[in-house]
Amino acid sequence: MKLMKLNPYRGLTSDIDRFFNDFSLGLWDSDTVWYPTADLTETDDAYEVHAELPGMKKDDIKISFHNNILSINGEKKQEKKTDKKNYHRVERVYGKFERCFRLPDDVKSDEIKAKYKNGVLVVTIPKSEKAKPIEIDVS
Repeated sequence: MKLMKLNPYRGLTSDIDRFFNDFSLGLWDSDTVWYPTADLTETDDAYEVHAELPGMKKDDIKISFHNNILSINGEKKQEKKTDKKNYHRVERVYGKFERCFRLPDDVKSDEIKAKYKNGVLVVTIPKSEKAKPIEIDVS
């Protein structure tokens, strides 16, 4: 087995992100094990959340929207293998996860759509008409 030099800063930014994500939405008492990375974007018509959920089955992903908070949670199950391998390093994460995003009041919650393909979940949250920008002609 080859020894590698320790990098004390490896993973520090994800730990800091995890701290602030937990603190802002009160997940301290949760049994969450891992936090998938996600991007939140905005267009004129909608908000979109792109979450990386590699190795998940779509049936193991749950999405809810309540009090302007979009919650994505589920469980990534570990493959059960009976081979006699001695693992020297395991970096893939398994277990329960949850990500929450606070959204403005101007969304159409009854029109939220979600697609899951190639390990990426895309949740589209349409804006209401009053939130969409309008152009005004100058006369």
